[in-house]
Amino acid sequence: MLPMERYSFFVLCAILTVLCMFGMIWWGFMGLPFLIFAGLTALGIHDIRQSDHAVLRNYPIIGHLRFLFEKIRPEIRQYLLESDQEEVPFSREQRALVYQRAKGAADKRPFGTMRDVSQPGYGWLTHSITPTHFDDIDFRVCVGGKHCKKPYDASLLNISAMSFGSLSANAVSALNQGAKIGGFAHDTGEGGVSRYHREGGGDLIYEIGSGYFGCRDEDGNFSPEKFAKTASLDQVKMIEIKLSQGAKPGHGGMLPASKITPEIAEARDIPMGKDCISPATHSAFSTPRELVQFIGQLRDLSGGKPVGFKLCIGHRREFMCIVKAMLEADIAPDFIVSDGAEGGTGAAPVEFTNHVGMPMVEGLSFVNNTLRGVGLRDQIRIGVAGKITSAFDIARALGRGADWCNSARGFMFSIGCIQAQACHTNHCPVGVTTQDPLRQRALNVASKKERVARYHRNTLKALAEIASAAGLKQPGDFHPYHFMQRDGDRQMQEGSDTFAYLPKEFLLTDGTDHIEYRKRWTRARTDSFAPP
Repeated sequence: MLPMERYSFFVLCAILTVLCMFGMIWWGFMGLPFLIFAGLTALGIHDIRQSDHAVLRNYPIIGHLRFLFEKIRPEIRQYLLESDQEEVPFSREQRALVYQRAKGAADKRPFGTMRDVSQPGYGWLTHSITPTHFDDIDFRVCVGGKHCKKPYDASLLNISAMSFGSLSANAVSALNQGAKIGGFAHDTGEGGVSRYHREGGGDLIYEIGSGYFGCRDEDGNFSPEKFAKTASLDQVKMIEIKLSQGAKPGHGGMLPASKITPEIAEARDIPMGKDCISPATHSAFSTPRELVQFIGQLRDLSGGKPVGFKLCIGHRREFMCIVKAMLEADIAPDFIVSDGAEGGTGAAPVEFTNHVGMPMVEGLSFVNNTLRGVGLRDQIRIGVAGKITSAFDIARALGRGADWCNSARGFMFSIGCIQAQACHTNHCPVGVTTQDPLRQRALNVASKKERVARYHRNTLKALAEIASAAGLKQPGDFHPYHFMQRDGDRQMQEGSDTFAYLPKEFLLTDGTDHIEYRKRWTRARTDSFAPP
């Protein structure tokens, strides 16, 4: 939408104000219309000049309709409507929770839950008669295995991978500056370390995708020299190799030349005027052995910083191929991020977003138990991502085997995303996912960075409260048995029954138990991802 179209109602009100003012000379009854249009014009001027609401800044006057609808529609009815519509990716309740915590508003609610607790799928946390108490809510986990020289104390909640180019400059700045304030990490996404990441000063997880943006040669292959230069930045705390992402695993991407700005070209180290291709596969390695060797190479080039990889589980045997290669070469990543199929993206084919990849809970459980089965779980930390926004989401992920959580949507909501689902159009109404300088101007970095930090702080505070209610000494003590789920009208199932932790090193011994794991482990090979 052109700027003039967005401001058309405001401009119309201004014109009618002038016409009514002159009309009063001949017709006295024009005084009332003059007051109305003058008031609307004044409101529009205020909307353009204010910086608290991006919608109003981009859509003066008419943007107020959104806030009006929010106030008059019944909360329960809206929640039920959105829950019944498969095309709505996030419920109003979840978005509202993030908004409240980001703004520092009360997140309490009267009249109890709006959920039907009798329905199959409803889950809950078991609590203790003797709750504990936390004075310190700065929960952290140390990431770094035996070969790591510079371990990193990561927060239990960090910003998930979102690239500059997918996000606007103002959005990246707000997120990174918020991470700086809150002392947590910001994953760069595969788009490279931009000037807005560097200027923000927040801790970075440098993601290396198949396009090797920011560390590529002229042919698009991995450049050790360029990687070492970026990885040596003090801000870069960990290195993450992206094998796949939950929203579109096994799918590459292309940024058309028409959308590449000089700033994007600088961050990605790509030429202007040419389509930017992200291949579906890496060129730096093609076998499990080569992957673990690449992990070792990146650790050396970065000066010993934690190195890991992110993937959405697909063929389970392929993940086991990587784990076998770790044992063979005695090279293990410092961390693995298990990305769920329910994760989001700016643009992906519908079939991929709806039906390709393993959901977060099942993928996390498989990664955790495979590492336990070979005795590597204590050496490798596990991060997880996939529609995580609340403290309960974090607690459940920790209980299923994660060490920390990454959130993309939650932090997008904290800087004003209203889920317009226009990310791929460059017409984001709040300036989060657009390169249009006028649209992204509506996103005020100074105020949004504070909301990012508040959302993080208040979510960890809520995590402390539910960990206290469970009687735990730390959130990392959550286990599957702390969570229950209703399978039928009168049936409850404990988390340990469906997502149990399997015995340590069971894959290294003979046996007939856990046959689904054993048969894939037997077929896994280190010289190829192909089946034997």
